[in-house]
Amino acid sequence: MAQKRAVIRQSLPDVITADLRNRILSGDLAEGELIRQELLAEEYDVSRMPVREALKRLDSEGLVVFINNRGATVTKHSLAEIAEIFDVRILLEVDLLKKAIPLMEENHFDLCENLLVEMEASYAARNVADWGPLNAQYHGLLYQAANHKLTMQLLDRVSIQANRYVSMHIDQLRKADNAEHDHRELLRLARLCDIDAAADLLCSHLENTKSQILELIAATRSK
Repeated sequence: MAQKRAVIRQSLPDVITADLRNRILSGDLAEGELIRQELLAEEYDVSRMPVREALKRLDSEGLVVFINNRGATVTKHSLAEIAEIFDVRILLEVDLLKKAIPLMEENHFDLCENLLVEMEASYAARNVADWGPLNAQYHGLLYQAANHKLTMQLLDRVSIQANRYVSMHIDQLRKADNAEHDHRELLRLARLCDIDAAADLLCSHLENTKSQILELIAATRSK
């Protein structure tokens, strides 16, 4: 019998969606893995209805492919698709950063600084599932001042996909020190209002992550 996973009896779809999302981001549920509604319902000790709703939400985020009346499979992107995800992320983020920096105020800098501290503590504690969402939240804070809501909505969807692969491979990347340095340097350049240098660093940071992720995934899938 599957181990029971206790959930709060309020807003069950929200709770189950969040838990399944974390399991996918951490690699606990592997790409291509079949997720059956009846087994999840037993695992969470709930009816199928909130499980079905949770899977539909994850399907809309691109994390699973929903199969009507059966369940879902964890999305498995091709290497070309993963490269495209990162390319779109680079286009959106660099543009947002350029527009945000001239509008950033002290409260934006303080929020970014506080989140950097939380990110560093999360990685030190090996909370892999938390690191990806915190990373996306930090980047989002850097662009908040631009106030481009539609672009941020597009970026949120792309970031979920990109950070899924970052989270899955964070231990193999062994690049936390480099990432922390880049994140702090981005904040420093933003404070100086050095738009060109910040944009160049962000582009390089994301391109390096993309290259490392593609190399790791290619190596893993060839085994």
